[in-house]
Amino acid sequence: MQTIHSPVKANRVAPPSLLPADDLAVARRVRVIVLVLFFGTLLLFARAIGHDFVNYDDPDYVTANAQVRAGLSFETMRWAMTSGEASNWHPLTWMSHLLDATMFGLNPHGHHATSVGWHALNAVLAFLVMRRLTGALWTSAFFAALFAWHPLRVESVAWVSERKDVLSGFFWFAVLWLYAGYVERRRAGGVGGGAWRFYVLTLCACALGLMAKPMLVTLPCVVLLLDFWPLGRTRWWAGAVGPVARKTETLTWLVAEKAPFFLLVAISSVVTFLVQRGGGSVSSALTIDARVANAVVAVVRYIGKFLLPVDLAVLYPHPGHWAAGKVAAAVSVVVVLTAAAVWQWRRRPWIAVGWFWFLGTLVPVIGLVQVGLQSMADRYTYLPMLGVQLLVLWTVRERATSPGARKAWAWAGGIVLVFCAVATTRQIGVWQNSLTLFDRAVAVTSGNYVAHDNRGLFLFKAGRIEEAMQDYRAALAINPGYLNANNNLGHAFGELGRPAEAVPWYRVALKAQPDHLEVRNNLANALSDLGQLAEATEHYNFVLARQPNHTNALNGSSVVLAMENRPAEAKARLEQALRLAPDNASAYANLGNVCSMLGLRDEALGHYRRAIDLNAKDAHTRYMIGAMLNEQGKFAEAVELLQRSLVLRPNHPDALAQLGLALVRVGRSDEALKAWRTALQMQPGHAQAAAWLQAATATK
Repeated sequence: MQTIHSPVKANRVAPPSLLPADDLAVARRVRVIVLVLFFGTLLLFARAIGHDFVNYDDPDYVTANAQVRAGLSFETMRWAMTSGEASNWHPLTWMSHLLDATMFGLNPHGHHATSVGWHALNAVLAFLVMRRLTGALWTSAFFAALFAWHPLRVESVAWVSERKDVLSGFFWFAVLWLYAGYVERRRAGGVGGGAWRFYVLTLCACALGLMAKPMLVTLPCVVLLLDFWPLGRTRWWAGAVGPVARKTETLTWLVAEKAPFFLLVAISSVVTFLVQRGGGSVSSALTIDARVANAVVAVVRYIGKFLLPVDLAVLYPHPGHWAAGKVAAAVSVVVVLTAAAVWQWRRRPWIAVGWFWFLGTLVPVIGLVQVGLQSMADRYTYLPMLGVQLLVLWTVRERATSPGARKAWAWAGGIVLVFCAVATTRQIGVWQNSLTLFDRAVAVTSGNYVAHDNRGLFLFKAGRIEEAMQDYRAALAINPGYLNANNNLGHAFGELGRPAEAVPWYRVALKAQPDHLEVRNNLANALSDLGQLAEATEHYNFVLARQPNHTNALNGSSVVLAMENRPAEAKARLEQALRLAPDNASAYANLGNVCSMLGLRDEALGHYRRAIDLNAKDAHTRYMIGAMLNEQGKFAEAVELLQRSLVLRPNHPDALAQLGLALVRVGRSDEALKAWRTALQMQPGHAQAAAWLQAATATK
């Protein structure tokens, strides 16, 4: 006789994720867990909100990106949808940065707060997803807390440029949650409208996730893994889940069901590869065997960083080739762990699901296609490490069968979370600014020429030019051909007024990348300072032919035009530069010079004043204003400006000569004589200072 099961019995054997509703006590616990995860994550990462931008990628993504700085508009949204800037196609991430720029401008605190908020939301979603998939309340809570509070998360949250991690993570969890809803409704009512609505929403969330970061190309494969466990949609795994009173589906159907997802993945992969190759990020310097070796070693290193998160750095330099012994050891570890996962295929399916989740999601960033200079990166663990957590925590859950064991594991878990919170707090401090970030990178890695160069860049902008040059030289001692360090060292010499020493470094940088526009422009500036106008013009024209709106090249080439006695052409070019960049202080100063050449004194004075409004440390332009005020007989005002100019640049004989003239005209003859004599000590042949001094002493 056929046994007819009652609905109560059918519900009793169904997995927890398919139960009608939790009782009131469990519902309260869920709410408490959600609040603790959200506000606990906000509190833990709140320190990052007070941090500055860093000079590594943040200029490309925010601070020096003209489109992002313009804020959200129809025009910038169109740019976001079509741009391959920063060697990525991620329009949703660009729109997130555009919205932040609209709301906060270039205040870094708002940008950091947005990233922290997304991560806190992801902590909640991680719990809700695992709770819905597995029905495990406390294990899912610990899973989410470990994900959110682990030190490896800091790079993705505290680095504004990694907004794409936390944003794509949101859609990753959204896809899993929606997919679980689709499966529930499919079981309850077949292929009815409710199930397919969830299916369409899942597909949309996947598309949005790919538009935030293409790393989600592995998501359909992870969903297939979840079909095996914990969803148990195939007969292969039904025995591992329990006596499941539900229909199972064929593997062919499950794969076919994912076809639209794989189509999205294929499109995203092609677009990403083309954009990264076009942006010069795809490197062919390493052989395929070197890339495979690094990939295997990186898998083991990632596990090590998860278990013992120490010596974390923004960049782990690629060694080029790993020692054969290290590669062999890493291969052994990966083979053993993979074999163990396969061996437990039926008995403990979560081990295989977690392990292949980890390995599979690492594939896009493991370096088989080498993008960038790193051998691995903390940010790449944001989603892959969820697989390792899954296999570890559900194995612990299986072992904790008695109340005593569960209590012991709960205490152990609490200790782990406290350790993670402390380590995360310390690691967030590393990201305070570029100096702290690259100080740490230099300290915990070796051969890190990028860290030396970026620390030098920070020191240079802080006015510590000699220290910056030491870092640039340290970078070049490791990698003599490194474009950025050669360019930056040349720029430092230029800032010190030594263009002849700058030129050779720019030429070395151009050997690495002959069509690099910024290096070409810098070289042209140095050549212009040396009076080598023909070659300078050649480089400026190279830049402007490829980027007609390059404001610095427009500005620099106008100086050459002025030196060639073509002030009208120079004026037109500077006005074009200022239409593109209205806050360019240097262009205003140069426009003042050109207007002065054309006899437009009042207009020149206005441009000079605008230049020092934008750059209060511009000593030379203050001197130019002072000289013009002397011509206009406004000597008292000239004294004030010239004195300020000399505070900023004490060794300026021209400013001292003009100051002497202003002082003598306001009745401060003794001070005027002192100024002229000081000018002549600095430059014995200074004709104007000598003439005025002679005239003043003759009068006495």
